[in-house]
Amino acid sequence: MSVKDCVVERFTELCKQKGFNFNELTRSSGVSPSTVYSMADEERQEIGITTIKILCDGLDISLRKFFNDDIFDNLEQKIK
Repeated sequence: MSVKDCVVERFTELCKQKGFNFNELTRSSGVSPSTVYSMADEERQEIGITTIKILCDGLDISLRKFFNDDIFDNLEQKIK
């Protein structure tokens, strides 16, 4: 699984835990809906750390808590 896919899956999981959908995440974080929905676009390959931080702020969690999840343990190798 790619880093981007893990990030999207993690945000999806956290939104479910808070009872949010992506529209509510946009409102709570103050980003545009296109920012959140483009994150889930399969053609988009990367998500910036600043965007991740802003979305984490909207969910009231730290970056440490966001990335402290087993989903990030087995990322695909980028350099071979």
